[in-house]
Formats: sequence, C-alpha cells, structure tokens
Amino acid sequence: MAKINALAASYTAAIISGALMLLLGIFGNLGWYMGAVNAMMQWHAFFSLSVLGIITGILEAAVISFVIVYAFVWVYTKLDK
Repeated sequence: MAKINALAASYTAAIISGALMLLLGIFGNLGWYMGAVNAMMQWHAFFSLSVLGIITGILEAAVISFVIVYAFVWVYTKLDK
C-alpha cells in the first residue's frame, strides 16, 4: 500500500479550504449563499465580508484544515502499521 504524505495532504486541504473561503467571501459580497456565509461568520472567529475579514478567514481556514488533516494522516499512518 502506498504511504500517505502528511504534508502534501495537509497543504492540499489548506489550499482548498482557503480557496473555498475566498469564494464564499466573494459570493457573500454579491448576496449569494447568505446562509453559508452567515454560518461561516458564526463558525470562524475572523471571517467577515470585508477584505480584511476575507483574508483572515482564508488564513484561519487554511491553518485549521492543515492541522486537522495533518493530525488525521499522522494517526492513520500510525494505525496502519
């Protein structure tokens, strides 16, 4: 079985999470998907529809995703042995 690269998986999750947060910020400013935008504003401490809020939301989502996926892959590879 191929070994999972924890760093590659974590970077991928961080990039995708950041990109999705950017899209959500753009859509929110257009008035689309306001239910999802409001949920993100509740779940993420730094996300808002301002430019600074979107940037900090991107960073927050990327860091959280990186840490969670890295921990998941690390535990998975330990249990797979």
